[in-house]
Amino acid sequence: MADDRSRRLEARLAALEARNAELETRNTALDAETRHYRWLAESTTDLISRHARDGTFLYVSRAARDLLGYAPEALIGVRAYDLFHPADLADLLNKSPRVYHRDGFYQYTYRFRARDGHYVWFETTSRTRRDPETGELLDILCVSRDVGRRLRTEANRERLAGVVESTTDYVLFADDAERLFYSNEAARRRLALPPDGGAGLADAYTEASLGELRDIVLPAVARYGSWSGELAMRGRRDTLPVLSVVLAHRGPGAEPGHLSLLNRDIGLRKAAEAQARRHQAQIAHANRLATTGELASNIAHELNQPLATIANYASGALMRLRSAPDAPAADLALPLERINAQVSGLAERLRHIRAYVRKGQTRSRPMPLAEAVAGACRLCEWQFQQAGVALVQALPEDLPRVLADPIALEQVLVNLLLNAMEASRKHPGADRVAITARRSGPREVSVTVSDRGPGVADADQERIFTPFHSGRHDGLGMGLAISHSLMEAMGGGLVLAAPPEAGGARFVAILRAEGPPPCVASRP
Repeated sequence: MADDRSRRLEARLAALEARNAELETRNTALDAETRHYRWLAESTTDLISRHARDGTFLYVSRAARDLLGYAPEALIGVRAYDLFHPADLADLLNKSPRVYHRDGFYQYTYRFRARDGHYVWFETTSRTRRDPETGELLDILCVSRDVGRRLRTEANRERLAGVVESTTDYVLFADDAERLFYSNEAARRRLALPPDGGAGLADAYTEASLGELRDIVLPAVARYGSWSGELAMRGRRDTLPVLSVVLAHRGPGAEPGHLSLLNRDIGLRKAAEAQARRHQAQIAHANRLATTGELASNIAHELNQPLATIANYASGALMRLRSAPDAPAADLALPLERINAQVSGLAERLRHIRAYVRKGQTRSRPMPLAEAVAGACRLCEWQFQQAGVALVQALPEDLPRVLADPIALEQVLVNLLLNAMEASRKHPGADRVAITARRSGPREVSVTVSDRGPGVADADQERIFTPFHSGRHDGLGMGLAISHSLMEAMGGGLVLAAPPEAGGARFVAILRAEGPPPCVASRP
C-alpha cells in the first residue's frame, strides 16, 4: 500500500515537472513575442501610443521623436487632448463616448502640436481595451500616421479639379476606346456633345482632325507621352480651330490608354492673324506703289525703247508700201514679224509691272530664285545706269528652287537693290552693287545684296528694321521693315550681315529651299 502511494506521488511530481516545463516554454515564447512586438512598435515610422481614459499618455514609441520632436519619455503623463488643435478638439470629444463605450474602434484625422509649436496632420486609428469580465475600460491603443503630404496632395488635386472645371479651355478625358469619361463645363457648353453622355472623340472633333488624331497624335502620345498642335472641334454652330495638348495618363493609379485633351480656342487669334496678313498685304502693296513711283523713269525707258522700235519698223513698212504698192505682201513679213516680237516683249514687261503693283496676299510656292532676281534687276536697271553704278549678278546654276511668293520676294530684292544704289550714288569708290546667292544649309538658300557705300552706322544697326527708321533724309523708313516682315511671312528672314572687307553694307535674305518634308519627332 505504501508502494502505491509512492508511485502515485512520483506520478504527480512528474506531471508537475512537465507542467512547469510547459509553462516555462510558454513564458519564454511569450517573452520572445512581447519583445518582437515591442521591437515592431519601436521600429515603425508610425507613432504607437497607449492612453488612459482621459487621454494621458501611458506609452509612446520612438517615432514621437521623428514625427513631433518629443522624446518618448517627455510625453508620458501628458494629456494628449492638450496638444490637439483647438478647432479639431471639440469634434473629437463629441465622438469620444462612442469610441469608449460602443464600438471601441475609430479612425479620425486631426492636427497635433509638435514640440516646436507647428501642427502636424495625424490620421489615428484607435482601439479601446476592456476587462473581459467587468467591461471596464483599461486603456486606449492608438496608431498615428503623418498624413500632411497626402492631405496637401489631395487639396492640390481638388484645387486643380476646380481650375479644370472653371477654365474656358475645353478639357476632355478619354479612355483607350475613344470614349469621353469627363468633359469640363466649357466643353459641355461650347461643343456639340450629346447631353445624355456616352460621347466619344468623334463627337468632339471634325472628321479631318479625328483622322489626324488616330493616325498621328495617338501613336505619338503612346510613344512619347504628349503631343501638341492645331486641330478643329465640332462647335454647336460652327467649327472651332483649337490648339490642342494631348497627354497620356501615367503614374500610380493611371489606367492604360487614358488621355487628357486640353483644347484652347484660337479662333480670335486666327482672325487677328488673318487681319494682320491683310494689313501686311496692304502695306506691302503701298510700298510697291511707292517703289513704282521711284522706278517711273525706268518704266518709261522700258516702254519707250520697244515703242520706238515698233515705230521705226512700221514707218519702214509704210515707206515700202508707198514706193511699191504692187509689191507682194510677203515683202512686209520681216518688219511685221519684228513688230510682233517687240509687241510681245512689251506685253510681257507690262504684265510684269502690273503683277508687281497688284494687290494680293503672300503665298509661298516653289519657284526658281533666278526668276525673282532677274525681275528685280530688270526693274532697277535704268536707275543703276543713270546713277553710274554697276549691278552685278552671280548666281550658281545648281541652286534648288526656293519656297517664296514671287512678287513678295521681288519686292524685297528691289528694296535692297534701290537702298544699295542710293548708298553708293555719292560715295567715292562705290561703283558696284552685287547680288549673289548660295546654298547655306540642307534646306536653306541665302541671297546677299552688298554695296561699297558708307555702310550702316553702329547706332543704327539695332533699329535698321524698325518701321519709320531711315538712314536717308528723304526716306520713309518703311522699306526694310516691310521687307523683313515679308521674309518672315515666307518662312525665312532678313538680316544685316557683317560688312564686306572693302566696306559698305551687306544684307542677307534667307529662304527655305524646296525639298522633302523633314521627319522630326518632337519629344516632350
